[in-house]
Amino acid sequence: MANIKSQKKRILTDAKRAERNRAVRSEMKTRTKRAVETVGTDENDEAVRLAVKRIDKAVAKGVIHPNAAARKKSRLMKRVNTSA
Repeated sequence: MANIKSQKKRILTDAKRAERNRAVRSEMKTRTKRAVETVGTDENDEAVRLAVKRIDKAVAKGVIHPNAAARKKSRLMKRVNTSA
C-alpha cells in the first residue's frame, strides 16, 4: 500500500476510472454483438446504428483508440453488408 497521500488518492481515482471504462467497453461489445445477431432482420438497421454510436462514444471518452474504433466499425459494416 502506498504511503504518499497523492498516491493513495491516485489509486482511488484509477479504480473509479477503470470501472467506468469497463462499463463503456462492455456496453460497446454488447451492442456490437446484438448488431451481428440481428443481421437479416428488421431490427438490424437500428442495432447497427446503436453499435456505431457506442463505439464513437467509447472513442470520445478515451476508452479505445480512434483507429481501433475505425477498425471495429469497418468490420461490423462488412459483416452486415455481406449477408444483406
